[in-house]
Amino acid sequence: MGLSRRKYSKEFKEAAVRRLELGVSLAEVARACEVNATVLHRWRREHREYGAKAFVGQGRRLVEGSQVAQLERKVGQQAMEIDVLKKTLQSVEEQRKLQALTTRGWSTRNWRKK
Repeated sequence: MGLSRRKYSKEFKEAAVRRLELGVSLAEVARACEVNATVLHRWRREHREYGAKAFVGQGRRLVEGSQVAQLERKVGQQAMEIDVLKKTLQSVEEQRKLQALTTRGWSTRNWRKK
């Protein structure tokens, strides 16, 4: 049977981070909150990075709009590159077929030196 993830409220996370900022040791806060120290490190980092916007949603990490826009641009660029490569491949295939048709009659056996 799998373990389910524990969910913590925004207030709980902020209170834990506040205790860390007041100088309470990481181990003490981890024991009191019954949370792993690495989780507290992540909460503190997210609180520093995002401030009031930290800890929103249902356990999903906050994704900045600029990151989403950057990833969308990258996907668009890669799609364009794929299109260019497909067209190039198609052109090479057509040239190869034409070359095969024009050189079919010539053979090295029929070639004579004069």
